[in-house]
Order: sequence, then structure tokens, then C-alpha cells
Amino acid sequence: MSRKTNKICKQSGVIPYRVRDGKVEVLLITNRKRQSWVIPKGGVCKGMTPPDSAAKEAWEEAGVIGRVNTEKIGAYKYSKRGNIYRVHLFWLPVDQVLEDWPEASQRERIWLDINHAAMIVKENSLKRILQTSKEQVKV
Repeated sequence: MSRKTNKICKQSGVIPYRVRDGKVEVLLITNRKRQSWVIPKGGVCKGMTPPDSAAKEAWEEAGVIGRVNTEKIGAYKYSKRGNIYRVHLFWLPVDQVLEDWPEASQRERIWLDINHAAMIVKENSLKRILQTSKEQVKV
């Protein structure tokens, strides 16, 4: 009997952030079913670098635009529909918040203090990245 080996699918994502009154706020979005809070992420598009692909996901899923910091801040894994995904994360200082974007009708978004955001995301490894990497944000 052969065992099915799960291939790890590569993704990239961003933690969109802004600084308000000297405090860092991050943007979370709901998944498409609006059941949990996540960060913009997706498969790395052919011909694009992981940071560029992550910026595209931020625009599509969260309606935010900015220049992604190309230094990776961490990675985490999650599983969905029998597949395992490894997400490489980058900071995205947000320059523009759009009122209309491709997935606006499918998602909600919320700006939160980084500590509060760490409490409400589901993935434990993403919680840890948020808690430990906040010192890296350029205020």
C-alpha cells in the first residue's frame, strides 16, 4: 500500500501595517468564508518574486498598496484541503487604502494594534511571528 506524500505548496504573504500616533497597526482580512482573520497571501505567481507576488495579493485581497520590504520576516505552514502550504512573510508599509478592490465583496478588513492582531489570528506560528517581529517595523 502506497502512502500519498503531501507536497508543500509555496506561498508568499504580507503583513500590511501603518503607524498611527506612534503605534503600529496591522491590517487583517477575513478568509473568503469570513470565518477567521488572516493576512493577504497566495501562491507565488510565475515570473514574479515572492515580495512582488505578495504585494499583488495585498491589492487583490485587502485593497492596500505599498512597497513590500524584500527582507523576509519569517515563514509559517498551514494545511487546507489536504495540502500543506508554506508562507514566506514580508512587511508591507501601506501607502494607499482603496475603497474598491478585486475581493472587496468577499472579505472584511480591520486595522488592529499588532498585539491584538496576534491574539485573533488562528495559526499559532503566525501569532508568534506577529509577537516577535514587531520590533522590526520602521516607525
